[in-house]
Amino acid sequence: MTWYNSLNKPEWTPAPKTIGTIWQILYPVIIVSFGYVFLKAYKGKVSWYVALPFAINLVANVLFTPIQFGMRNMPLAAFDIVVVWGTIIWSMAAIWPYSLWVMLAQIPYFVWVSIATVLQIYITLSN
Repeated sequence: MTWYNSLNKPEWTPAPKTIGTIWQILYPVIIVSFGYVFLKAYKGKVSWYVALPFAINLVANVLFTPIQFGMRNMPLAAFDIVVVWGTIIWSMAAIWPYSLWVMLAQIPYFVWVSIATVLQIYITLSN
């Protein structure tokens, strides 16, 4: 955290505790909604193409922390979070015809990742 705290960040950067709390709220929603999509794909109720953006999103989301805090590679972390952001939009569009609740469940995730994406790009360009 010493390294992250030393970076130039905008004044509106949420406190680390706030960031952690938000993810603690979002991860159960992500687990349930993504799990539902993967189960539906496994059972053949939706195409695996519908599940694809959810899978890409999950991988990109998991990779962000090691890229940002392990490798300290801010340009790659910025690219990764843009992938996370874009795949949320893609997943919402893909699932909408099959499950409105899953699409709606992604809205808080999309809002938070939108904020995090702007923050990450700012930090990347400022450091």
